Amino acid sequence: MNWDLILQGIYILAVIATSLRIIWDTRSHSKTIAYLMLVIFFPIIGMIIYFAFGVNYRKRKIYDKKLFQNKDLRSKLEKQINSRSKDILSDDTNDIDENNKLVKFLIHETLSPVTANNKVKLLVNGETKFPEVFKAIESAKDHIHVEYYIFADDEIGCEFVEALIKKAKEGVKVRFIYDDFGSRSIRKKQVPRLKEAGVEAFSFYKIKLIAFANRINYRNHRKIIVVDGATAFVGGINVSDHYVNKRDTGNDKKEKKKALFWRDTHLMLQGPAVAYLQYTFITDWNYCSESTLAPDDHFFPKHSKIPKSESKIMQIAASGPDSDLPNIKFSLCQAIHQAEEEILITTPYFIPGESVMDTIIMAANSGVKVKLLVPAKSDSKIVDAAARSYYTMLLAEGVEIYLYEKGFIHAKTMVTDKKLSIIGTANMDIRSFDLNFEVNALVYDEEFAKELCDVFEDDLKYSKKIDPEKWMSRPKHIQLIEKTAGLLSPML
Repeated sequence: MNWDLILQGIYILAVIATSLRIIWDTRSHSKTIAYLMLVIFFPIIGMIIYFAFGVNYRKRKIYDKKLFQNKDLRSKLEKQINSRSKDILSDDTNDIDENNKLVKFLIHETLSPVTANNKVKLLVNGETKFPEVFKAIESAKDHIHVEYYIFADDEIGCEFVEALIKKAKEGVKVRFIYDDFGSRSIRKKQVPRLKEAGVEAFSFYKIKLIAFANRINYRNHRKIIVVDGATAFVGGINVSDHYVNKRDTGNDKKEKKKALFWRDTHLMLQGPAVAYLQYTFITDWNYCSESTLAPDDHFFPKHSKIPKSESKIMQIAASGPDSDLPNIKFSLCQAIHQAEEEILITTPYFIPGESVMDTIIMAANSGVKVKLLVPAKSDSKIVDAAARSYYTMLLAEGVEIYLYEKGFIHAKTMVTDKKLSIIGTANMDIRSFDLNFEVNALVYDEEFAKELCDVFEDDLKYSKKIDPEKWMSRPKHIQLIEKTAGLLSPML
């Protein structure tokens, strides 16, 4: 019996079967081609990588525990959302006509109402965010809901844990969701401490076999805090010492050299918009805890009226492998498409994919000034190389690209026409669009947009603008490496 021939036949059948599975199961054409190349040119390893990271579990409903399983209740909610949103959209004093299509898309696709009467505070960097967070936690009377991708076992993480334990011992109901991959450092020590103190803590999508688990591919990248249903926090800042820039790092020269300035952006919200972040948390909670936390009134309290001069109109966009459409990607595309004058984008990882690239290029060619702010150096060399493979095309179309050099810029923000601001957890990359559970806040307000524009302009002071001519004349071997990395971008 010729075993070599039999093994070759088995291998060929395995490649054909895997290739057919890729073609049938993968929604993105670029991803399909990338995985086919991987399977064909890297025998065995390519198939292992595909089945570990590439299988489309979105089709297999990895997350199907919705808050409103009762169809009548969901129908009633839809009517209320449409009615309330219609009142705001029909108010002539609200300057959101140019965002009408974006607003309606999020209402229809994500059940996210457009709300007024919101107070919004911009929090720049961790040293601004955490004092506000601890103040809100200390004021809690009924419940605290916390959900994070990275929750580190370090100084700020321990301070956060102590704050939660203190409130739990006071009788406040504390619920805590941590991503099993991003927050793996707290599994053995801090999570047991929280549970012992009465905090209900659950990991999101527990990882059992890290080396080959597809579960590592679908992560909860959200950063949400909701206190008493009245105050909420959302944005790019995780719970880690990295995000807190200390003025004095000690006398140790090595320690000072290691300290990296971390630029990030977060929001503190009060008002009706908090309800959708609460809704998002409870749906995640019901999935992680395998229980049913009902949407009781104390989770969604009535908010007091605030002066119209302070009121901001808002929406929340959430998406992940549980959503039928990549809602965050589509909302960003719509925001870019409707811009008429200026688009300011800040993102730590820029791997946008074809549709977002096309939308940006269309805007630039329509006379819209587009500025893109990215790190001069991120925390991944291969991601850097893949991102740079997109720069050449953007520069050729007149997009201005700035490299942030003061430290690592981790903020995920966009401002269009100094009217619409988007701040959240989603990077402008394929992973955030298709694989991660993400959430963004949209603020339809000129005054707030001006504030975020000022932050963007301040960041440019510490950035270097790419010269298109010099960029195009870089060594060919470097450009080849970047283009090669770009081929892998659907898998990064």
